[in-house]
Amino acid sequence: MSLPNAAQREKKQHRKIDCIGYLRDDELWDIEAHLTDVRSYDCCYDSSHRSGLIKAGEAVHDMWLRLTIDLDFVIHDACASSELTPFAICPQAAREMRSLVGIQMGAGWMKRVRERIGSRHGCTHLMDLLGQVSATAYQTLHTALEEREAQQPSRDKPPILDTCIALSTDGEVVRKRWPEFYTGPSTNKAEE
Repeated sequence: MSLPNAAQREKKQHRKIDCIGYLRDDELWDIEAHLTDVRSYDCCYDSSHRSGLIKAGEAVHDMWLRLTIDLDFVIHDACASSELTPFAICPQAAREMRSLVGIQMGAGWMKRVRERIGSRHGCTHLMDLLGQVSATAYQTLHTALEEREAQQPSRDKPPILDTCIALSTDGEVVRKRWPEFYTGPSTNKAEE
């Protein structure tokens, strides 16, 4: 563990999110996410659902989400499954994810998602997974995007630049990998 030692404590909640990106045979991309929430204590949310009791160690939430996208991050298919939930009505929200078909991931896309689904018909946890799926999508498609961009006659600044300390346009990584977008101080070519 790379964090400093913690104070004496008792584990109460464990959320686990697992995301995987796949290249399909049809050149589309599947990005899947799986979320589980497990509590270390018994809890009851809905007396008519799951026998009225979710026992310690059982999943309160067990949810899946898959978005199928193209290389431009346009959503071609969306499906979700809420296998375990605290309330009987919760699984209905999974069907709402189909309304994401046609949306393009990118700047402002979550606003478009909220416009299509809204909080009254959606699920907080599936909506949370969309952020994880988006990040996983970018990581999954990164190499393919770089290959496509390298074949263009003129290249725009890659959108990943200036998104973190490692990819700052005035930093060493950009100077070496994307010298045409480097904005830092000039270097002596003999030093390289």
